[in-house]
Amino acid sequence: MLEVKMVKVSEKGQIAIPADVRESIGISQGDTLLLVQEEKRILLQKADHLGKEVKDEFRHLLKHSEEVAKQFWGSKADDVWDDI
Repeated sequence: MLEVKMVKVSEKGQIAIPADVRESIGISQGDTLLLVQEEKRILLQKADHLGKEVKDEFRHLLKHSEEVAKQFWGSKADDVWDDI
């Protein structure tokens, strides 16, 4: 769901996250947020959500790397290193 909100920056460089956005994301006082800058864009995300998302995004890469590693480790040609 895409939601667009306008917020103002204070003299100290602070912004207020609207209450409905905080509630829908589950942001509470004291939570840690991850701030990512890409050129002139800023993305904010709850830091505790990051671990699960990264794991989900890289799950297919981990599975592929395990399969490749098994091919190399299970190779008879690799057994030559055992004698060194």
